[in-house]
Amino acid sequence: MRCDMEKTNSKAITPGSGNVFADLGLRNPEEKQTKVRLAVEINRIIEAEHISQASAAKLLQINQPKISALTHYKLDGFSVERLMNFLTALGADVQISVHKRPKSRRPGKIHVRAA
Repeated sequence: MRCDMEKTNSKAITPGSGNVFADLGLRNPEEKQTKVRLAVEINRIIEAEHISQASAAKLLQINQPKISALTHYKLDGFSVERLMNFLTALGADVQISVHKRPKSRRPGKIHVRAA
Protein backbone atom coordinates (compact mmCIF):
# COMPACT_ATOMS: atom_id res chain seq x y z
CA MET A 1 0.00 0.00 0.00
CA ARG A 2 2.82 2.41 0.83
CA CYS A 3 4.34 1.82 -2.60
CA ASP A 4 1.04 2.80 -4.28
CA MET A 5 0.89 6.01 -2.24
CA GLU A 6 4.42 6.97 -3.26
CA LYS A 7 3.52 6.55 -6.93
CA THR A 8 0.44 8.76 -6.72
CA ASN A 9 2.20 11.49 -4.72
CA SER A 10 5.29 11.73 -6.88
CA LYS A 11 5.52 14.76 -9.17
CA ALA A 12 8.01 15.62 -11.84
CA ILE A 13 10.46 18.28 -10.78
CA THR A 14 11.62 20.65 -13.47
CA PRO A 15 14.83 22.51 -12.69
CA GLY A 16 14.54 26.28 -12.93
CA SER A 17 16.67 28.52 -15.11
CA GLY A 18 17.67 30.76 -12.21
CA ASN A 19 15.19 33.42 -13.34
CA VAL A 20 11.64 32.79 -12.18
CA PHE A 21 10.32 35.42 -14.60
CA ALA A 22 11.81 33.54 -17.56
CA ASP A 23 10.50 30.25 -16.18
CA LEU A 24 7.00 31.76 -16.06
CA GLY A 25 7.32 32.98 -19.64
CA LEU A 26 6.97 36.66 -18.74
CA ARG A 27 8.20 39.42 -21.04
CA ASN A 28 11.54 41.07 -20.23
CA PRO A 29 12.55 38.52 -17.59
CA GLU A 30 16.11 39.85 -17.19
CA GLU A 31 14.84 43.37 -16.52
CA LYS A 32 12.24 42.11 -14.03
CA GLN A 33 14.83 40.07 -12.15
CA THR A 34 17.26 42.99 -12.11
CA LYS A 35 14.59 45.31 -10.71
CA VAL A 36 13.69 42.84 -7.96
CA ARG A 37 17.31 42.35 -6.95
CA LEU A 38 17.86 46.12 -6.79
CA ALA A 39 14.63 46.56 -4.79
CA VAL A 40 15.75 43.85 -2.37
CA GLU A 41 18.86 45.89 -1.65
CA ILE A 42 16.90 49.14 -1.32
CA ASN A 43 14.49 47.52 1.12
CA ARG A 44 17.34 45.86 3.02
CA ILE A 45 19.07 49.24 3.52
CA ILE A 46 15.83 50.95 4.57
CA GLU A 47 15.15 48.21 7.11
CA ALA A 48 18.75 47.98 8.38
CA GLU A 49 18.96 51.74 8.85
CA HIS A 50 15.49 51.85 10.48
CA ILE A 51 14.30 54.46 7.99
CA SER A 52 10.57 55.14 8.13
CA GLN A 53 8.52 55.18 4.93
CA ALA A 54 8.05 58.94 5.30
CA SER A 55 11.78 59.52 5.72
CA ALA A 56 12.59 57.16 2.84
CA ALA A 57 10.13 58.99 0.59
CA LYS A 58 11.78 62.31 1.41
CA LEU A 59 15.29 60.91 0.94
CA LEU A 60 14.41 59.28 -2.40
CA GLN A 61 12.29 62.27 -3.47
CA ILE A 62 9.18 60.20 -4.13
CA ASN A 63 5.78 60.08 -2.47
CA GLN A 64 4.73 57.57 0.19
CA PRO A 65 2.56 55.46 -2.15
CA LYS A 66 5.64 54.88 -4.35
CA ILE A 67 7.62 53.80 -1.27
CA SER A 68 4.81 51.40 -0.46
CA ALA A 69 4.91 50.02 -4.02
CA LEU A 70 8.68 49.61 -3.73
CA THR A 71 8.48 47.76 -0.42
CA HIS A 72 5.84 45.45 -1.90
CA TYR A 73 7.93 44.86 -5.05
CA LYS A 74 5.38 46.46 -7.37
CA LEU A 75 8.11 47.70 -9.67
CA ASP A 76 6.41 48.43 -13.01
CA GLY A 77 6.60 52.18 -12.35
CA PHE A 78 10.35 52.12 -11.71
CA SER A 79 13.21 51.87 -14.22
CA VAL A 80 16.44 50.05 -13.45
CA GLU A 81 18.23 53.40 -13.60
CA ARG A 82 15.85 54.96 -11.08
CA LEU A 83 16.31 52.03 -8.68
CA MET A 84 20.09 52.41 -8.96
CA ASN A 85 19.72 56.13 -8.18
CA PHE A 86 17.69 55.20 -5.08
CA LEU A 87 20.56 53.00 -3.93
CA THR A 88 23.07 55.82 -4.28
CA ALA A 89 20.71 58.17 -2.42
CA LEU A 90 20.70 55.60 0.39
CA GLY A 91 24.51 55.67 0.52
CA ALA A 92 25.27 52.56 -1.53
CA ASP A 93 27.73 52.40 -4.39
CA VAL A 94 26.43 50.79 -7.58
CA GLN A 95 28.98 49.16 -9.83
CA ILE A 96 28.26 48.00 -13.38
CA SER A 97 30.73 45.70 -15.10
CA VAL A 98 30.48 44.29 -18.59
CA HIS A 99 32.08 40.96 -19.53
CA LYS A 100 32.09 38.95 -22.71
CA ARG A 101 29.70 36.03 -22.31
CA PRO A 102 31.02 32.48 -22.71
CA LYS A 103 30.49 31.10 -26.22
CA SER A 104 28.56 28.21 -24.69
CA ARG A 105 25.80 30.51 -23.44
CA ARG A 106 23.36 32.57 -25.48
CA PRO A 107 22.18 35.25 -24.99
CA GLY A 108 24.11 37.42 -22.54
CA LYS A 109 22.55 37.95 -19.13
CA ILE A 110 22.25 40.60 -16.46
CA HIS A 111 23.39 39.83 -12.94
CA VAL A 112 22.97 41.95 -9.80
CA ARG A 113 25.19 41.00 -6.88
CA ALA A 114 25.15 42.66 -3.49
CA ALA A 115 28.52 42.97 -1.78
